[in-house]
Amino acid sequence: MSADGLARAQQKMRDAGVPGTAVDVFTRFYGLLESGRTGLIPEADVAPLGDVPHLDRLEVDEDAGAQALAQTVVLKLNGGLGTSMGMDRAKSLLPVRGDRTFLDVIAGQVLAARAATGARLPLVLMNSFRTRDDSLAALATYPELAVDGVPLDFLQNREPKLRADDLTPVEWPADPSLEWCPPGHGDLYTALRASGVLDSLLEAGFRYAAVSNSDNLGATPDARIAGWFAASGAPFAAEVARRTPADRKGGHLVVRRSDGRIVLRESAQTPKEDAEAAGDITTHRYFNTNNLWLDLRALAAELDRTGGVLDLPLIRNEKTVDPTDKTSTKVVQIESAMGAAIEVFDGAAVLEVGRERFLPVKTTNDLLVLRSDVYEVDAADRLVAQVAAPFVDLDPEHYATVGAFDSRVADVPSLRDATSLRVRGDWTFSPGVRVVGDAVLEGDGPATVPAGATVGPDGVTG
Repeated sequence: MSADGLARAQQKMRDAGVPGTAVDVFTRFYGLLESGRTGLIPEADVAPLGDVPHLDRLEVDEDAGAQALAQTVVLKLNGGLGTSMGMDRAKSLLPVRGDRTFLDVIAGQVLAARAATGARLPLVLMNSFRTRDDSLAALATYPELAVDGVPLDFLQNREPKLRADDLTPVEWPADPSLEWCPPGHGDLYTALRASGVLDSLLEAGFRYAAVSNSDNLGATPDARIAGWFAASGAPFAAEVARRTPADRKGGHLVVRRSDGRIVLRESAQTPKEDAEAAGDITTHRYFNTNNLWLDLRALAAELDRTGGVLDLPLIRNEKTVDPTDKTSTKVVQIESAMGAAIEVFDGAAVLEVGRERFLPVKTTNDLLVLRSDVYEVDAADRLVAQVAAPFVDLDPEHYATVGAFDSRVADVPSLRDATSLRVRGDWTFSPGVRVVGDAVLEGDGPATVPAGATVGPDGVTG
């Protein structure tokens, strides 16, 4: 282990006020990194996950489900800035349905579930330093969300980016904030304990946590799943869904041959030579939705046993210190995935769910579909698909950032009759445009789709 590199990183974290437990977790991962661990999971070392129970076929007593939901807290990962879409603030503040943001819809979903079940159902965000103030200000418009004894949020930890050449903390005087990175969402467990929120939840009488990303509006509070999880006695459960061709590169669950444990294999943990095998959706049928269920007592016991340092696998992520400058210093970011905790807990469970519980927005392609008439919002603020969502592929030269997208798609076209939409070139959509079939827009542009026009396989008509 590079004593100098580790010592400098540890001191930098302490000087910045990073909790000791988070420093301990970083120290463990640094040792793995220094020893040459890559975190890669070869295809030869795993077997496909077999059949798992499906939500639609569960028989859960209604009262049991209500009792379990009454002991459940909703945890949302809210540390992302949406930088891949050109944003510089919390992605959850992006409007997704009219003027309503992710956080507006999430608040509505939680309040509707409370009204329907009588559960206290707190909403707690895991924020980063960059998302905290704006997100809490947004939630201040919903004072009824507050639950006695439970904070609205806690902070994700941070750690130094390491120079790729010698694993010392990188220095970047042009913007010192770029010297830091989040430790991946596997930091959830460390941050819950270090912040005191885990103890607060247990003291307030909460037993279970439903965890999901704030950009996934499909992960609504569900009494059936809560009841199933409580009855299972499992310490941890992951929601999975069937993979489609669009999910070939996502994280998926596999069985480790050496010990029979279910493990999560992310794209970054797949050797390049195994990419094709890992992307075979007939062999590896389930992808990880990142919707998790935790038994908070079991989590507290495991953290007590390990001194707060869970045995999560390493993810080595190589980037540049300034993500927008590919010529800047090459760095390594030490990360872990929260779903990887499935291998930590004996008796962890898996549940197959429908695609309606997985509606993430990672690109403006996803944003277009979510804003369109493919979905309607019901009385409980759930997004209900009216038709199968079409495949959308917008020209990244003109639509990759939210600003560029909004300037060209201020008026969202109707997608209910579309199976796919491929746009190449600089096109602006006028009001009342309808997309049908396997639609294609091509041209150098800039060009405008006229008001009331139809876009189909042959381009613009009508």
